[in-house]
Amino acid sequence: MPAVDVDRLQPGVFICLAELGWLNHPFLLNQFRIVSDKQIHALREMGIRQVEWDPARSSAEPLPQPSTDEGELDFGGMALAGMLDEKRQRIARVQAQRDRLARREREFEQEAASASEVFKEISARPQEAHTKAQAMVSRLVDGLLGAESVAIHLVNMKGKDHGLAFHALNVMVISLLLGQRLKLSAEELKNLGQGALFHDAGKAEIPPRILRAASRTPPEEEFYRAHVGYGIKAVAGMKNLLTPARNIIACHHEQWDGAGFPNRLAGEKIPRLARIVAIANRYDNLCNPFDLKQARTPAEALGQMFRQEGGRYDPELLQQFVKTLGVFPPGSFVQLDNGALGLVVESNAGDLLHPLVMLYDPDVPRNEAILVDLRDTDLKVESAVSPARLPVEAVEYLAPRGRIDYYIEGSK
Repeated sequence: MPAVDVDRLQPGVFICLAELGWLNHPFLLNQFRIVSDKQIHALREMGIRQVEWDPARSSAEPLPQPSTDEGELDFGGMALAGMLDEKRQRIARVQAQRDRLARREREFEQEAASASEVFKEISARPQEAHTKAQAMVSRLVDGLLGAESVAIHLVNMKGKDHGLAFHALNVMVISLLLGQRLKLSAEELKNLGQGALFHDAGKAEIPPRILRAASRTPPEEEFYRAHVGYGIKAVAGMKNLLTPARNIIACHHEQWDGAGFPNRLAGEKIPRLARIVAIANRYDNLCNPFDLKQARTPAEALGQMFRQEGGRYDPELLQQFVKTLGVFPPGSFVQLDNGALGLVVESNAGDLLHPLVMLYDPDVPRNEAILVDLRDTDLKVESAVSPARLPVEAVEYLAPRGRIDYYIEGSK
């Protein structure tokens, strides 16, 4: 990029400060479009004489000649001090966000381990398994109800394999997110959570070879579909598991258009809680398949469900699901309009187009990666990007362990 004198800058000129390093200047980003004279004053006070600028991403040309007035008081020093103070406050907020995300990751790991214990006890000690499941669902539901905001966090990239328990927990959390948006009662949410947790309990009876198969013969498909019946049998000893939760196990593969199984129910004949879990189940299977080479990004998964598979799902619930996750769901790789690459970490329920984004910047250590709430900037997401099209180093920086989990955060 060509260099330009700082005295020639004006709002609209897009500049790059990457050579300085993010910690050595007061601005939010290393690359940005000048929006105020305050920013130009700050550059002068830092002693910077020239900066690189990008004509293609600028909305204005540099000034032909600097304009100065020796008799006018220079307020640049105060501007720089103010911006440095703002950046210190921003760094503190980012650290708080990072600490919160790390805490959620630890909590998710604990819940995944608890789910694994529940699944181990289903056959031998069903009542104990149900008691533990109730406690787990209550922990999540109690944190969800009354929350000022709900966030989905990218918290636990693929490191430990919890088998069916991992998928079950993800489906439960996603279902509860949608249930909260639908304003379900506390009792409905608890039934929803328990049914979602046990929705695939019958898969323990299906050989892994059949479960993981990319395609199945008709007999194998029939065997696979039997996991619904096996699931009902598995929870038969849970005397206090209510009918709405059991119906989720029985009906989570039914489809709105009547093409599902095992009973080819259609439309509103399918219990509503089962319709919710059907959406959550499909979404997580698309994002986290057995063969990770087939994995969809969150944005791709939503697009496929909405545009190609819409007939399978309750259309009202599917629309609410899209609104729940946001236009760019957490886990989506995105490119911003300033050319920066990032990973959506959290959706803003009140402003779906401006999520919280972790930025890729090789000059910033990953444990200090910049988190930007796009509501606080003039930046916007230009497009979602497939990780297959990104540099390997960018993918490893943003999502080093490669899998998506979700967690609900309530007010604290």
